[in-house]
Amino acid sequence: MRLFLANYLMNAKSPMPINQVHRFGLGDSIVHMYQRVAGKEIDAKNSTLTLTLRDKVMRGIVANNADVNFVKTHNFCGPAFGVELIEPKYTRLGIYIMRNPLDMVLSYAKHFGLSNEEAVHAICTSTNANAADEKTVWQFLGSWSDHVKTWTEAKGFPVCVLRYEDMLEKPEETFSEALAALGIPAEKERLQRAIEFSSFKELQKQEKQKQFVERSPHSENFFNKGSSGHWKEELAPELVKRIRQSNKQMMKRYGYYSV
Repeated sequence: MRLFLANYLMNAKSPMPINQVHRFGLGDSIVHMYQRVAGKEIDAKNSTLTLTLRDKVMRGIVANNADVNFVKTHNFCGPAFGVELIEPKYTRLGIYIMRNPLDMVLSYAKHFGLSNEEAVHAICTSTNANAADEKTVWQFLGSWSDHVKTWTEAKGFPVCVLRYEDMLEKPEETFSEALAALGIPAEKERLQRAIEFSSFKELQKQEKQKQFVERSPHSENFFNKGSSGHWKEELAPELVKRIRQSNKQMMKRYGYYSV
């Protein structure tokens, strides 16, 4: 989605380099941003400290006088230890992309260097969080259902809810929804070109030529498969059962339970 928006807004005649995507959006968990507002180096592993700095980080992002700031987040849309992670006063709009948890958990395991069993336990646990490292502060996820529920039922700002599977199956319609939510007209040729330039095939090609800076140290590549339905061959039946039992309501609501 970030690369689609970058390609669409640039209206370039060749694909935007994947390692330039940071020019079109910030992450909300980057350590150096927290150090900047603190005015010194901080211990990023101290979640209490980074949470107290979060409001200043968000204020800093929206205070740059830009018409629009794109901010990438992995956090759920709720409070962590009493601190609201996504404040409506700093948020004009959310674009929320969900994915079938049966497929998502395999990517999650690969990205974080976990076994499938460990990854399934994580996405079925309300206290699930990504620990801080040298580049990012703590990120609070909750279970897959917690994450989906808090974003799809967010209060204080509109949320454009998209399914990853629809991005694959009907890209023009789905990406047009995102543009419409942003108030950007969808021009057919420009839309088709941006979709092509941000396709999984194109991103894999670029990553083979030059590594993606956001690649996890736990995996050989960031853009792995990008397909849907591979859980049927790769996820053990008992793990499928656990995910369905733990996330039944939300999976049913968004058409994932009987897939």
